[in-house]
Amino acid sequence: MALVEVRDLVKVFPLGESVFGGGAERHVRAVDGVSLEIEAGETLGLVGESGSGKSTLGRLMLRLIEPTSGSVRFDGADVLAARGGELRRLRRDMQIVFQDPFASLDPRMTVEQAVSEPLVIHENAGRGRRRERAAELLRAVGMEESALARYPHEFSGGQRQRIAIARALALKPRFLVADEPVSSLDVSVGAQIVNLLARLQREFGLTLLFISHSLPVVRYLATRIAVMHAGHIVETGPAERLTSAPEHPYTRSLLAATPEIGLTT
Repeated sequence: MALVEVRDLVKVFPLGESVFGGGAERHVRAVDGVSLEIEAGETLGLVGESGSGKSTLGRLMLRLIEPTSGSVRFDGADVLAARGGELRRLRRDMQIVFQDPFASLDPRMTVEQAVSEPLVIHENAGRGRRRERAAELLRAVGMEESALARYPHEFSGGQRQRIAIARALALKPRFLVADEPVSSLDVSVGAQIVNLLARLQREFGLTLLFISHSLPVVRYLATRIAVMHAGHIVETGPAERLTSAPEHPYTRSLLAATPEIGLTT
């Protein structure tokens, strides 16, 4: 049984009236009738150019934004119908790593406060337990416990993204959306983060949705790939097959346009 099921998902954003006036209100269908499933323990790569709707789809799955229509189910539960305590429980199991590590961390919080904040909200854990857990999470992402007392501005982009990943893992989620987590980093640092995510997926038994515009990066990390274009999923398949023998012209153009990136296990 799939852990995450999306059926006929649509998100329409209003653009307002024409700048020339007199016209009807315009809309953009960022996600247009998307259906897909993600199996437990699977890494699904979602790839497409900027503006294809892939980040919007990831946020819809977590209900960070509300869809126009369609359904999202997590482990059989209707995510869009959940309210109150049920939605709060779902939030524990569904987390996200955002694209920009410079914007996703509160500059006024120490690393300890940022990483342990989910424990304050969801578990009301004591200070000692929060600090212990934050230190464990930092070690899991390759950072020292000494970072706990420092602030985000004291770290590089790659280190900040490691901190953001640690925070996302604080509640031991089952499903993690990684929304272009390396696109704002240079190639060598991005490769380190991709390798880190691959290791954490195995160690934590995560189900992972990895969103990217780079097919070579997605191929390295994902077991299966979905290609998104103009709000639609145009092709899905096993990573090896889709990157070696793509069927859709858009997939072939993406593959041709993206250079290979050196990644090692």
